[in-house]
Amino acid sequence: MRWFETPNFNFINKRKIAYIISGTLLAASLIAILVKGLEYGIDFKGGKEFVLEFEQPADVTEIRSALSGPLDGTPEVKLFGSPSDILIRTDATGDINTVQNAITSTVQQLYPNNKATVIKTDVVGPRFAEDLKQGAINAIIFAMVIIFIYIFIRFKNWTFSLGAVAALFHDVIIVLGIFTIFNDIAPFSMQIDQTIIAAFLTIVGYSLNDTVVVYDRVRENMLDHKTMDFLKMINKSMNDTLSRTVITSLTTLFVVTVLFIFGGEVLKGFSFALMLGVIIGTYSSLFVATSVVTELQLKKLENK
Repeated sequence: MRWFETPNFNFINKRKIAYIISGTLLAASLIAILVKGLEYGIDFKGGKEFVLEFEQPADVTEIRSALSGPLDGTPEVKLFGSPSDILIRTDATGDINTVQNAITSTVQQLYPNNKATVIKTDVVGPRFAEDLKQGAINAIIFAMVIIFIYIFIRFKNWTFSLGAVAALFHDVIIVLGIFTIFNDIAPFSMQIDQTIIAAFLTIVGYSLNDTVVVYDRVRENMLDHKTMDFLKMINKSMNDTLSRTVITSLTTLFVVTVLFIFGGEVLKGFSFALMLGVIIGTYSSLFVATSVVTELQLKKLENK
């Protein structure tokens, strides 16, 4: 990767193009979220949970496919401790006994020689789900506030804080928009549940770390090159950190892609969100966070 040893890409002159790309993605995402609405999982809208104990190990994928028809939707099916214990979570309508009978009769037809016994049933109530949803929203908002304060204390400049939070908002909204748009198209579950919220918080952390690295170099160059043209100094800072940014993003993306391919059906939504987060977070560190700081600093210089 010798071409990253002394890069000299003109990021700043491309920021207007980045504004168009980001604006289009944000608009499409917000329209999809407002019009179509987020597709919540059982954690956030309530449902029923069953644990089945089989005499012999059962295949999670086969059970999930077999139950999609009787339960009017793809349920969440995964191992529960051992290969013979299966956890099934569904938002199917009807009382718990009706849903349980549909599940037991289906798995009995699927495995006539492998008896299944229901050892646990539970109901995720709407009230609990609503509290969990509010808690997830509060967690993301609280994280944004703390990040704003942290960046302000570290760099002693509110423009850096605003740029970082704008980039994080940009990343989360676009990933949410993609999940909303492709929820009915993707061959795996893209519902918003606790796992996806964990992915969003991970995206926030990753994107912030990348942004802080760029900001650190901007601050250093602002002190070391006081006579340099401001736009050239910002561009130099991004080029100085480009090698680290690309290598870190590619290695992280490689690991997350492996997780997406081999991690199983349950982790596909989580790993896909991380894949999007790495790509969009890297882009926003270079073209959103730094561009916001650039525009605000230029306004401050003009006012002086």
